[in-house]
Amino acid sequence: MPRRNKKSGGGQGKGRNNESNSEDESFDNVSVYSHVSEVASSEANDDLANERFEEKFEKALEQATEKSAQTRVQALQAICELLMHRYMPDFVEDRKMTLMDFVEKSIRRGKGQEQVWGARLAPLLVLQMGGDKGISKAMNQFLLTTVQDKSIGFDARAKCVTALGLLSFLGCEDVAELVRLMQYFEAIFAGSYLRGDDKTPVSVTAEAGALHAEALSAWGLLLTLIPPGDFVSLMTTGNNMFPSIKKFLGLLQSPHLDVRMAAGETIALILESGRAHDDDFLEEEIAELSEAVKQLATDSHKYRAKRDRKAQRATFRDVLRYLEEDISPEINIRFGTESLTLDSWSIHHQYSALCTVMGPGMTSQLQENEFIRDIFELGARPTNTGINGNAKIKPTKLERHLVNAAAFKARSISRGKNRDKRSAVVT
Repeated sequence: MPRRNKKSGGGQGKGRNNESNSEDESFDNVSVYSHVSEVASSEANDDLANERFEEKFEKALEQATEKSAQTRVQALQAICELLMHRYMPDFVEDRKMTLMDFVEKSIRRGKGQEQVWGARLAPLLVLQMGGDKGISKAMNQFLLTTVQDKSIGFDARAKCVTALGLLSFLGCEDVAELVRLMQYFEAIFAGSYLRGDDKTPVSVTAEAGALHAEALSAWGLLLTLIPPGDFVSLMTTGNNMFPSIKKFLGLLQSPHLDVRMAAGETIALILESGRAHDDDFLEEEIAELSEAVKQLATDSHKYRAKRDRKAQRATFRDVLRYLEEDISPEINIRFGTESLTLDSWSIHHQYSALCTVMGPGMTSQLQENEFIRDIFELGARPTNTGINGNAKIKPTKLERHLVNAAAFKARSISRGKNRDKRSAVVT
């Protein structure tokens, strides 16, 4: 804003100064109204984007009731994509019973991809609803039934295992219930245990291996909720509530990469939880574990794919460092103006599990989803700020209309004064 001229003694000078001040104030008003108008325009664009998302969602809900299985699969996929990228709890709340019905029908009555996408929708729905325990408990029942049904395809069962693990992680607080579910998951990945002659089972196909890996990951996810003291007691009392560390050591010999990597990360989770209660937890097993992990961290066998060898070496180098030096890998995740540090195996595993569900939408969910922010203790969502750091409050449609009208009036007055000056100069 231009500096005001000093007052002069002459009347002509005084009048000129007053005129200049009036112009400055007028243009300042125009500037302020223009900024507010831009903010209102931005909010209007957000409203338009929301309306488009909601229209797509409603269309997908209609298609999810069609007779064609292919159409239903496409509808479930579209709903999942929308919920991955958009945090819309109020909109979902109004339709949660419909969505729960879709999940149940697709898993119980559907086949193949319909079951897969129904299972993927389940945790997305709970994450939108702030970890609604009633929803989690209702869906856990038919998810568990599907997981245990060996007549269902491996892929569908694997996705149901992932969903069941996440729903239990998000909504279960009873240790006894968590242990019971972990035993169900062990019954699945036990199919990859070494046989009595210490040889790997040859009947485990790649599809079965993927199911076993998902069960291992789900087991590890629930482990992050067990208090360390309780875990050490269950692991060392010989009551067979949890598998021995020797069982997990045997899983490192699996011919399937995803099983080996899941087993390695689970071993790290076991040691991290145990060491939190007892510094010498499983100390007598460290030498054998380190030797097995070191072989995988330096594996150069040509019969493994180059990409598989690279992923395996990176994972097991981190595991080996933790076994020998008690140092966890540290990763910093940046989103917007904030960041999340993954500095333990448990929080890294939790983050990875949520990324499996959210996919590329995880960054926006970290910024907007209050429930996910609570999980990682990120605090309240930061408020967007406007000029001079003042908080921007979203105006209503009426307020935006009034702001636009005021801005139009200010521009009209300013232009009118400029026209008057031009007319005076001409005459």
